[in-house]
Amino acid sequence: MERSKRIETLDKRAVNLDGFINEWPEMGFVAMSSPYDPKPSVKVVDGKIVELDGKQRNEFDFIDQFIADYAIDIKKTEASMAVSSLQIARMITDINVSRREVVELIAGITPAKMVEVMNYLNVVELMMGMQKIRARKMPGNQAHITNLKDDPVQIAADGAEGAYRGFAEEETTMGVARYAPLSAIALLIGSQVGRPGVLTQCSAEEATELELGIRGLTTYAETLSVYGTENVFVDGDDTPYSKAFLNSAYASRGLKVRFTSGAGSEVLMGSSEKKSMLYLECRCLYVTKGAGSQGIQNGSVSCIGIPGAVPAGIREVLAENLVAALLGLECASSNDQSFSNSDMRRTARTMLQFLPGTDFIFSGYAAEPNYDNMFAGSNFDAEDFDDYNVLQRDMQVDGGLRPVTEEEVIRVRNKAAKAVQAVFKNLGLSPITDEQVERVTYAHGSKDTPPRDVTADLMAAEDVLKRGITGVDIVRALAETGYEDIADNVLSMLKQRVVGDYMQTSAILDKDFNVLSGVNTPNDYMGPGTGYRVEGSRWEEIKNIPHIINPQDI
Repeated sequence: MERSKRIETLDKRAVNLDGFINEWPEMGFVAMSSPYDPKPSVKVVDGKIVELDGKQRNEFDFIDQFIADYAIDIKKTEASMAVSSLQIARMITDINVSRREVVELIAGITPAKMVEVMNYLNVVELMMGMQKIRARKMPGNQAHITNLKDDPVQIAADGAEGAYRGFAEEETTMGVARYAPLSAIALLIGSQVGRPGVLTQCSAEEATELELGIRGLTTYAETLSVYGTENVFVDGDDTPYSKAFLNSAYASRGLKVRFTSGAGSEVLMGSSEKKSMLYLECRCLYVTKGAGSQGIQNGSVSCIGIPGAVPAGIREVLAENLVAALLGLECASSNDQSFSNSDMRRTARTMLQFLPGTDFIFSGYAAEPNYDNMFAGSNFDAEDFDDYNVLQRDMQVDGGLRPVTEEEVIRVRNKAAKAVQAVFKNLGLSPITDEQVERVTYAHGSKDTPPRDVTADLMAAEDVLKRGITGVDIVRALAETGYEDIADNVLSMLKQRVVGDYMQTSAILDKDFNVLSGVNTPNDYMGPGTGYRVEGSRWEEIKNIPHIINPQDI
């Protein structure tokens, strides 16, 4: 049979390399509304919730019990549940109803009621809601800083460049887990070269990650994963209670903490209990709130291929981001996992968070080429910096980044590489050659850098742990090697841990170490002329992209 040339051409489009599946509720392949989702209900007796979404208390699993006991305002719940879901949905988008009013009402509703509310909102209305409900007035962004070689010099340079470009937080991880101490040190130093006040973390096995934090080598954590069904959540002996305990362990040592969850994880692990992805994610978010975490990394995250394959799946991703904000949580809204072969589709997915703004539009923009991203590749990467800055300019939107010059990039990368070289030498860690500093300064990614001595690096990483090296040792080494300005910045980060203000909801630090959070800079959007506006010096900064024609020069 002769084929249509047009259909043949369309069949070759990148989008048709993606995976798609029709809804299959019995296996959890349904985005926002499964016929098996429970109906909203609540009953309170003697100050205790005894019925939750159709279950009696003696039928609760441990997620139900945790949510009933810790995540719902028992004093408000019966009144909140009496308000129709349609009315709550309209309040979310109504510019005459404040964020505070909405959040106070939402505090009393159940997960099933939340799902019902979200199903009344289309994508534009969900974006309207996010613009009003996110906790912090000004949106922000977070970067991944990783490479295939676990090269600490490249981590420092990429961290410095990323911080200079505007990322408020930077996260690293390793291909070889034992590199963690060197990666954490390199990112701590590099970030403070690029811009004072950038928060950093090293994603590792939880005991290691906690130890690095206690030692002052990191300032936040976000890989405390929670799940929406009991069969999945017991994996690795995790429970809501163990996560709450781990959260308190970080927080008591002055580290900002975010949990991680996302639609599709229960489907991927074969235990969705026939529920919709949104309902299961709502359970995760309620557990996060009940455990006392200030925020969440969500939006399907590494499971994005699952909701991305079903109808309305990308709408569900935005809905779960909005649910996080409605529960009063900081929302780092994913966009950190490449999910599509289509550039058009991956950009469209990102615009749902980019346009209204979230606390962190990406919970991991790859500030390196995607081949170096050890988190499996981000939706946007270092090769998209100019496109992203132009999108900010096109739409007068603050996406958390800014244009930079080549000279500035070379300067901060070189300074960061040299600072790490000096610190490693001062502390007697693995050597860093002048050639490596030079190559990393001008590198795009690890394909442009010389190999490291892996054995020497791993011995040095082990030595960091054995010798008990802390953030104070990093400050001392920087000061002793002529990098007093970076030493001051790292010391200021350590002081912030004592103060503890950056553990407020949605907190970031500006270049003067002032805390900007949902507490002291709350989102006050109530329609046109209110809330955060891209104007003044920030607008001038966003407009000043490279490769621009300046009329004054003609």
